[in-house]
Amino acid sequence: MQTSIRIFTENSDFQTIETLRRNREKRKRSGEFFVEGVRAITQAVDNEWEIYALVFSREKRLSDWAEGMLQKAHAKKHFELPLHLMERLSDKDETSELIALVRIPADDLSRIPVHENMLVVVLDRPSSPGNLGTIIRSCDALGADGLIISGHSADLYDPETIRATTGSFFCVPAIRVPSHKELTPWLDGLTQHFSGLQVVGTSARAKKPIHEHDFSLPTVLLVGNETNGLSDAYQALADTMVTIPMTGYASSLNIACAASILLYEAARQRG
Repeated sequence: MQTSIRIFTENSDFQTIETLRRNREKRKRSGEFFVEGVRAITQAVDNEWEIYALVFSREKRLSDWAEGMLQKAHAKKHFELPLHLMERLSDKDETSELIALVRIPADDLSRIPVHENMLVVVLDRPSSPGNLGTIIRSCDALGADGLIISGHSADLYDPETIRATTGSFFCVPAIRVPSHKELTPWLDGLTQHFSGLQVVGTSARAKKPIHEHDFSLPTVLLVGNETNGLSDAYQALADTMVTIPMTGYASSLNIACAASILLYEAARQRG
């Protein structure tokens, strides 16, 4: 049953919503995260993510899209605010019509589809929310089945991460694991299903260029973080290491650029 709550001041409900926007620990404790933007909220609803609450103001006429989302999302709560409080919450230059509070799903590797042509990306300690969001967007665009974020990293549910995905956040399963140790049993299980499964690591120091490697097999692609690259533990998990050939002065690529190039090469080979 839906509950409608009107907020007139910066009370505890308002403060809870505002804190979800900026505080990682609050998101973790509450199991909810802050989403705004037409494309992002539409994708969250269309992909059947659980919408805990929708936040809006009726001091300005809502669009047909916003009215439709209020009906379609089946949110447990509606928070109605004065426009000036909505302006305080919104990170947009033009205040959002709707803000959604969405439930954080379980970090369960079974959310990633398993099939004979699967392609999964593992990120080792990514440190930038913007890069993380861009990689999720590339995973969606280039056919990856899922993304695994390992170790202490940028927050998957940071608004900056979600904003950088331009809606793709809700289309690609993204799972957090503490380290490579939690990944090993999952990889062992996949190997039993697919004898051809390959774990491919990436490094600027590797000898094999990506265009010489066969990505048509079921693949788990390991990508290191922005500063230190792929850890020794992940390099030990890899069946082979590949590199992106480069010319010029640059010695390395931004992690989002590198991951996107790797995904494009895999998609190109797969036709």
